[in-house]
Amino acid sequence: MTTRAEGQQLAEDRILDAQAHLAPGVGRWSAAYYLVGYAVECGLKSCVLVRVAAHPEVIYQERRFSQDAWTHDIETLVAAAGLKTDRDADARANPVLYRNWLTAKDWSEQARYSRKTQAEAERLFEAVTHPVDGVMQWIRRRW
Repeated sequence: MTTRAEGQQLAEDRILDAQAHLAPGVGRWSAAYYLVGYAVECGLKSCVLVRVAAHPEVIYQERRFSQDAWTHDIETLVAAAGLKTDRDADARANPVLYRNWLTAKDWSEQARYSRKTQAEAERLFEAVTHPVDGVMQWIRRRW
């Protein structure tokens, strides 16, 4: 990913990929889990690029900024995008959004090496894609 638009498209594509893996008769739970978490990562990295475009000096003002922007960690990316305060306030005001972020934050790129159950994959997919209070809905309003 090199541009904001590429990150946005990757996020949307990974959601569709995860959905395909969750389809009846497919049952690729581990792949779906990994892909939907990866969608959140791509979406947040697009938000990081929004911050850099608006405030390029952040690259030099925050010592670990570049390292944090390269991470796969959801919480670190929220902070690198400058969205932690807004996310925390929105989550406090909306219990469903709060629970969805709690679910999404536990995703890790290490999920590609682990087996996930149908329940785990569906729970993360719902938390990320919920049409009103989903993590991606929240991210899309900021990217």
